[in-house]
Amino acid sequence: MRVLHARRFGSVCAIVAVSVGSVLVGCADRVPGTPTTDAADVAAYKTTAAASSSAAASSRAAAARDKAISDNCGQFATTTGTGVTAYNDFVSAHDSNAPDYAVKRETAASTLDNAATKVETGVSTAAGALPTELADKFTAYVAAARELAAQTRKMTYSSPVGKLNEASRAINQARTAVHEAC
Repeated sequence: MRVLHARRFGSVCAIVAVSVGSVLVGCADRVPGTPTTDAADVAAYKTTAAASSSAAASSRAAAARDKAISDNCGQFATTTGTGVTAYNDFVSAHDSNAPDYAVKRETAASTLDNAATKVETGVSTAAGALPTELADKFTAYVAAARELAAQTRKMTYSSPVGKLNEASRAINQARTAVHEAC
């Protein structure tokens, strides 16, 4: 039995590698012709891509809607609750002819205006992501809060309370409508 020498074995391996490489290079020529596409495959791909894009857009819109609802409904009770408290303090001061009546009147009006601004800003920030019906309810609350603030500022000890009471009922209805919608 003959033993292979390392040099001979290395030379044989090199010759085999060069031969295989030459064959592969020889087979690497370009194929002549013009590439074409299967129209049915292209149409199917476009349909699938459009459906995928539409689903992604729909998903983004749903996520934006859910975030807008959560953000606006989540802050509504707290934001408007301070207005209710300040207004009730004003009514108590008015009914009892309290010496701090004027301060409580202005505090109530300012708090109602601030609540209206905060709710309005939330709706505006949502930039159309809120469902229209809910956005309309928030907007109705904003108008009612501003009207109640205006009527509150007009009050004196001797003023008739009819318009104030109407404005108070309107804001309560608007607030309830938002709570139910949220």
